[in-house]
Amino acid sequence: MKGQAVIMAMLLAGAVCPASAEPRQLVPTVYEAGHFYATPMLATGERLRLIVDTGGGGNHGWFVLGRQAPARFGLATDRCRIGENEVDVVRSMTFRSGQGLPPSAAPCGSMALVMPGDGSVDGEDGQLGAGYLPGRIWTFDYPAQKLWLEPARWKAARDMHAANLGFPRDEQGHLESGFARIALSVAGESMDFLLDTGATARPTEAGKASAASLSEHGIGVASYIASSVFERWRRAHPSWRVIEHGDNLLGARFDSRLIEVPEVMIAGWRVGPVWFTERPDAAFSSKPGGMSSYMDQPVVGAVGGNVFMHFTMTVDYPASKAWFACGVDCWRDTTTAK
Repeated sequence: MKGQAVIMAMLLAGAVCPASAEPRQLVPTVYEAGHFYATPMLATGERLRLIVDTGGGGNHGWFVLGRQAPARFGLATDRCRIGENEVDVVRSMTFRSGQGLPPSAAPCGSMALVMPGDGSVDGEDGQLGAGYLPGRIWTFDYPAQKLWLEPARWKAARDMHAANLGFPRDEQGHLESGFARIALSVAGESMDFLLDTGATARPTEAGKASAASLSEHGIGVASYIASSVFERWRRAHPSWRVIEHGDNLLGARFDSRLIEVPEVMIAGWRVGPVWFTERPDAAFSSKPGGMSSYMDQPVVGAVGGNVFMHFTMTVDYPASKAWFACGVDCWRDTTTAK
């Protein structure tokens, strides 16, 4: 969930363009501190570095490039009209055999949307976000650190647990955006979150106690919680650890605290402890510009890689489900098991 990219995605709300691939396809990626970065190789031998961010920007089948990326890689740009908007796009790029991205149908015969700013947090060139990923089935194998595009005939293994995903849809049932809502149970309460593989942390020295690993630039993964819920948790559970001034990703705009939740439940699996990074209520509000205004129902935060890293997670956009197989340090919820 990168703020600038998300804002641009909202300007381009519209139908998500589905695509499929047969057979199973391994996407070229590197895995760094809980994030997947797609690394397709251009014909020149240069590699793009694109964060795979289910809560990120784009639409209409586009992936997203930062403003400087086309010039850096010698990619020609053009203008594309979508309704009343005109945007910059990259119409084509050539990848080396077996080192490209799965194709996606996008307007103007183009491939990538060029953002008006850079938006980079950890040196990435762009993102595969909520405009590019929907319409297909993706497996984020966190333990093996691999990303797969699954065939349309994919079926969940018997040991996988399902979670329903909510998406905003029009009257015909078509997706209006690719932002997925997923439920977590915290202290016995079911709460709705954005499914956000790109949720990012920049811990302070104090906050580094919460990070499993960090990139060379001090970047890691996170899950987010709105300030009002943070305060409610703190009052109800005074034993839960809190770190003041724990994250500075937002800089002077917001002084983020961290709170350690002993255990959360997702898709019938329990994991914990999980640190949540505070975000202002406005970030997830239903008012224009807040994340909930782009969801099918309000969300109180975002669940990210510090939860998903315990699992092999398959996000089945056509079926509106996410499937989870336990990889490490997770256990089945026996209170609801039959």
